[in-house]
Amino acid sequence: MTKAYAQPGDAAGTILGHPKGLFVLFFAEMWERFSYYGMRALLIFYLTKHWLFSDGEAGVIYGSYTALVYITPVLGGYLADRWLGQRKAVLYGAVLLTVGHFLMGFEGDGGQTSSHLNLFWLALAFIIVGSGFLKANISVIVGQLYPRTDVRRDGAYTIFYMGINLGAALGSLLCGYLGERYGWAYGFGAAGVGMLLGLIVFVVFKPLLLGRGEPENPEVLAERKFGLKFEWLLYLTGLLAVVACWWLVQNQQVVGVLLGTCGAILVAYVIFTAVVKLPREDRDRIFAAMFLIIGSILFWALFEQAGSSLNLFTDRYVDRGSVPASVFQSINAIYIVTLAPLFAMLWTWLGRHKLEPSTPVKFGLAMLQLGLGFFVLKWGAEAVGMGAATPVLFIFLIYLFHTTGELCLSPVGLSAMNRLAPAHMASLIMGTWFFASATGNFVAGLIAAATGSEKASGEGAGKELVLQVYGTIGLWAVAFGVFVILVAPFIKKMMHLDTLRDTEADSEDAGKAAV
Repeated sequence: MTKAYAQPGDAAGTILGHPKGLFVLFFAEMWERFSYYGMRALLIFYLTKHWLFSDGEAGVIYGSYTALVYITPVLGGYLADRWLGQRKAVLYGAVLLTVGHFLMGFEGDGGQTSSHLNLFWLALAFIIVGSGFLKANISVIVGQLYPRTDVRRDGAYTIFYMGINLGAALGSLLCGYLGERYGWAYGFGAAGVGMLLGLIVFVVFKPLLLGRGEPENPEVLAERKFGLKFEWLLYLTGLLAVVACWWLVQNQQVVGVLLGTCGAILVAYVIFTAVVKLPREDRDRIFAAMFLIIGSILFWALFEQAGSSLNLFTDRYVDRGSVPASVFQSINAIYIVTLAPLFAMLWTWLGRHKLEPSTPVKFGLAMLQLGLGFFVLKWGAEAVGMGAATPVLFIFLIYLFHTTGELCLSPVGLSAMNRLAPAHMASLIMGTWFFASATGNFVAGLIAAATGSEKASGEGAGKELVLQVYGTIGLWAVAFGVFVILVAPFIKKMMHLDTLRDTEADSEDAGKAAV
């Protein structure tokens, strides 16, 4: 059965040249990111200062949690593609996230013997699974608002990404400040309120989505199986996933095995599908997407030091005055809110003049900037000596280079996944993109554990150990960036951008959007 989208009609219109539905998704995702990043800004400190985990233990827990956040979009994406549709999946994910963030407000008395620790694991599990249903699918709905060859697509994803980071900036500032100044429950409670607001926006402004993201076969969801509507059985699957994640987040070594095993199976399945079921050009596009997906693993493994080892470095070794360390988590997001419109205009202008770098070249540039950021912090910290506090300027600089790198990779990658994937594989490929982020986040936790202060002895030794690790991973980033730029022409050729064609529905929508 072919998916029938509602047509814009007289109610349609644009804002800044983009469909109004983009801005519904913008604000819904903004509040979801407010809650997620507000909680994340506090998490490493909550683990080390409240639950009294060591740096190494906290790094691995943090990495496992963030990895699971990016694994579960494979489940959410599959259920949305096959039965639920993206809109219902996003709605369900928002409900689970709201529950999880409010559960984080029950902090108990600290230490590792309190029964509240189990409630903490449960809260993380709800957030993990909720993110799985929401993250991949809301990005897919963005893509469904545009024809595949629409030059506005990269700009649209960059605007959407700006919404993500506006929420992240506000969440890190407010939740971080409340949590460190007045108590953990206040910070996490504020995150819960933000998620509830995101849920309300998504429900109230549903008509502006113009039928995007609805299920392929809604009659299947109404069928009764085992005495329940099939749709409710799918929601029950989500709750079972919560139970599984409650156990996994406490057994981090299993998460590593799961990533390796499931990652191999997922990649094999995507490649098998591409080889056996797709025509040559679609197959090549999937291969190009897989190269970008695998390459993104290294980027996220290094970039995601921000919430763990870099957060602890800022707390312990940076001259930050009386500002809580968690508040500095907002710097990356503030840079993106500031720079994203400039990047969106830059890509659009270069595209219209046929000067835009290819997607793989942008990936290579992202890696170069990532490595440069680590070098700048290392040089700045070593210049003042191991026994002295690092000037806060260098924290702003590392986030600046990492942010410009992120803007060359993340929104561009989201757009590339949606463009390169055939329509019937859109959520699966987007889920695979997030799975690569999961792997990167888990590796990030291992890298953060390697910087743990308990492994160092002597004055300034903890700082020196972190800087040694940062120097090494900075070299890896630069080397890989050079490699990606060198092979970029070959990857671009595999993308077959010159033969991309819009579907009939895309062409109709493009004509309406131009009116």
